[in-house]
Amino acid sequence: MGEPIRVLHILQRMEAGGTQALLMNIYRKIDRTKVQFDFLVVYKEKQFYDDEIEKMGGHVYKLSFREDLNLPKFQKDLAVFFAQHHEYKIVHCHAYTIGYFCLKAAKKAGIPPVRIAHSHNNETVHDIKYLPKLFMQRMFTKNATDLFACSEEAGKYLFKDKPFQVLKNAIDSQNFIADADTRNEIRKELVLKDKFVVGHVGRLHPQKNHDFLIDVFAEIKKEKPDAELILVGTGPLEEKVKSKVVEKGLSDCVHFLGNRKDMNRIYQAMDVFVFPSLFEGLGIVAIEAQAAGVPIVCSEGLPPETDITPIYRKLLLSDGGRKVGECST
Repeated sequence: MGEPIRVLHILQRMEAGGTQALLMNIYRKIDRTKVQFDFLVVYKEKQFYDDEIEKMGGHVYKLSFREDLNLPKFQKDLAVFFAQHHEYKIVHCHAYTIGYFCLKAAKKAGIPPVRIAHSHNNETVHDIKYLPKLFMQRMFTKNATDLFACSEEAGKYLFKDKPFQVLKNAIDSQNFIADADTRNEIRKELVLKDKFVVGHVGRLHPQKNHDFLIDVFAEIKKEKPDAELILVGTGPLEEKVKSKVVEKGLSDCVHFLGNRKDMNRIYQAMDVFVFPSLFEGLGIVAIEAQAAGVPIVCSEGLPPETDITPIYRKLLLSDGGRKVGECST
């Protein structure tokens, strides 16, 4: 048997995020004697999936662009990387902010025949970096041979009128089947045995709208005094969110669980999943929660493809926390 086809996935980092979870779900299931995944990231620190990738025969290559923001050095490093790695038949880029430079370097190095630009969001954060981000979005497709998106909204947002293919985000639904023993076990482990548990999974980042989520939970707490909130994820807003929890007097009933590798168990602890994101290309955790049988209340920031079961409820962010509290009763 010959060598497997090697696919290079390019991301900011292999953290515990939705795009990364999608790739790992696929990676675990493919025949790795035929297709092998490698990853190129732009942070040099050890990352969430590094060990698992290496155990499955993949490589994680690390450049330092997001740490030093030296664009000329980054472009030179990309040129050197692709000059040394002609084994790739497919380069699949999931980060539009760096995607133009990565796909350009791959093309210049003669990487045939597939260079993919993949859209995973239907909006972007309107911060000081908004205009540069818009510019990089427009440049993203310039050196791509194929355009993928996780939903129709994500594709239309990033690619406008250019033709693209929706690549549906898959999960292994068997991992999330509700189980009473698992529920009792994880609720006991988290000291939540007789509580009403509100859950959320997402990076502590402006997109996920944690500030609003804490306000929502405060309303739920008025309706259900036994309510507890579990937050899975880490990110740049962690200290800010923790400060708001203290200010609201909720420290005893809000639990920061960090990044977890046992999400199939964590969902079992929840009575309702609240997902108030400002925008989402898809929101794979919302799919996982539904697969686990957890009722979900989400914002209008999620695309229609996320609504797949009768236990899914969408509310406008402008409705505020009280309506979410009513949904949870």
